Amino acid sequence: MHVIVTGGSSGIGLAVAKAYAARGERVSLIARDAARLDQAVRDVQAVSKGGSSFAVSADVSKHEDLAFAVKACETANGPCDVLIASAGIVEPAAFDALSAAAFDQQITTNLMGTANAARAVYHSMKARGQGTIMVVSSGAALIGLHGYAAYCASKSALKGFAEAVQAEAVGTGIRVSICFPPDTLTPQYQREITMRPWQAEVLMGKVKPWTAEAIAQRIIAGIDRNRSKIHFTPSLMALAYLGPFIKPLLSLWYRYRLKRGARETHARSSTVHLKSGISSGIDTPKL
Repeated sequence: MHVIVTGGSSGIGLAVAKAYAARGERVSLIARDAARLDQAVRDVQAVSKGGSSFAVSADVSKHEDLAFAVKACETANGPCDVLIASAGIVEPAAFDALSAAAFDQQITTNLMGTANAARAVYHSMKARGQGTIMVVSSGAALIGLHGYAAYCASKSALKGFAEAVQAEAVGTGIRVSICFPPDTLTPQYQREITMRPWQAEVLMGKVKPWTAEAIAQRIIAGIDRNRSKIHFTPSLMALAYLGPFIKPLLSLWYRYRLKRGARETHARSSTVHLKSGISSGIDTPKL
């Protein structure tokens, strides 16, 4: 079996590639950063149980480049049996503070990059009457988050994309699936968490992130069982299936928490200013 992974140089993509290699499958990696890709191939080869590995650098947002990369992968390892569309980026910032370029890049990479990857393998899979496409979305697809307008938009759009292609693939032998991972301990997460707004933390909570390896194992198990959707936690499953009933109540709770958080922040700020005024000899109200 030949597995092609976009975003395969790190994070979930690399973990999936290594897990398949450990099963003896042929694995091809696609990512932008050539240096990280070289290291990823070595990591995959280190755990491989006899399957071949291949890598090619390409930007998933560029259709022609990605089509060429997929062709190179299939030349090296044979027709693609499983596509893991894992390439994605996140750049947290309030909508009015996020540059147009950063917004567009998230939409282009996360949504168009996935569509480009699926398009690159779809015709061949359809001609052979078999193949699996796994779309890696995010828990952020299921609810809007402060500071994640572009990311939530791109990941929720993948849900509509996957469902539409699932409908089109009926009778072709192609299986299209989508998964919604929670926070995952990856290099990108380490960067993202330093920029995450406190307002987003209110809704997301301080839940320990999953390991990329645990996410990978759940994805592969879902593919093995022909699952059309994979939700990793009870809360994400509840949002997916009961969202219309849950979200109004969650919105009320969220607004209450934001107001309380703003009052607490103001109170702390006032205390700091008061102490600063006392220490610097500035006149302060007598309490």
